[in-house]
Amino acid sequence: MKTLDNDCFLKALLCQPTPRTPIWMMRQAGRYLPEYRRVREQAGSFMALCTTPELACEVTLQPLARFPLDAAILFSDILTIPDAMGLGLEFVEGEGPQFQKPLRTAADIEALPVPDPHDSLGYVMDAVGLIRDSLAGRMPLIGFSGSPWTLACYMVEGGSSRDFRKIKALMYEQPHTLHRLLGKLAEAVGLYLRAQIEAGVDAIMVFDTWGGVLSAAQYRAFSLAYAGQVLDQVRTHHPATAIPALLFTKGGGQWLEAMADSGYQGLGIDWTTDIGEARRRVGHRVALQGNLDPMALYASPDAITAEVSRILAGFGHGSGHIFNLGHGILPDVKPEHAAALIEAVHTLSPAYHAGSTT
Repeated sequence: MKTLDNDCFLKALLCQPTPRTPIWMMRQAGRYLPEYRRVREQAGSFMALCTTPELACEVTLQPLARFPLDAAILFSDILTIPDAMGLGLEFVEGEGPQFQKPLRTAADIEALPVPDPHDSLGYVMDAVGLIRDSLAGRMPLIGFSGSPWTLACYMVEGGSSRDFRKIKALMYEQPHTLHRLLGKLAEAVGLYLRAQIEAGVDAIMVFDTWGGVLSAAQYRAFSLAYAGQVLDQVRTHHPATAIPALLFTKGGGQWLEAMADSGYQGLGIDWTTDIGEARRRVGHRVALQGNLDPMALYASPDAITAEVSRILAGFGHGSGHIFNLGHGILPDVKPEHAAALIEAVHTLSPAYHAGSTT
């Protein structure tokens, strides 16, 4: 583990003792901050913001200037890999991400290249380098990617979906074709995360946003198995003690035991899973990250503090908890409510770590 001024997040991720519970927020660099909106307008488009390293660095650092957070997370998007594979990513106002060339046939999948992350995704590595240099060892930087399953969902559906009918039809009718796609994506994601590590990130996170739409057997076969392949690629070059890894499956609380066996050091959980029950189920095998309902940030600071207190008490005493939202912060949340959340964690959590060795 690297020497940092604030290594609370990394220690918690490795279930080592910490003086308090660390906190960062998914989408902490985003539209709820007026300074982000100004830079986004300057960039002209979301993709321009993602692909301009200087601007991506600037917005990554913005929440750290406002709030006493314990980690930075690279500002990027989970769909950079499919874009680098030639699918033509664009963000349509009010509709979200869309691909100009969605995958429709087995031939489309066979033709997909596995991108060199230093080439077509070099702008991400340049941003990582700028952020690393700007942080100057103050706190860890988290790199990330979408999971192979989640990326495949967007690539086959052509964008966001409510019912996932296209990829599920592929899964039922041509499972071998879907496995071929997921294998390519696992290779691409593994290479991408390794490149981020070499550029300077201190931990990695795999976002499996759509794993929760699967059945138990499907989750293990089409999502978790390939998240495991990604980690295997990373671990051949970077041990867990140097670069710990988090896996977040939205809606995946029913599979915590299987996820805990996958090799990831930490599991993100959403607000539908009780954090105390999650800890009882996984023991000390992994750290847990979460799990405030993002909607709670629309409530008053007193109500936010009460929810923080409930979650901290639910996890209980000892290390291995990283406070976070159960999903990303929403665009119209007031920044002062995010500040109330962070202050509550800083104020209330030390009592759960005093004299603790576990």
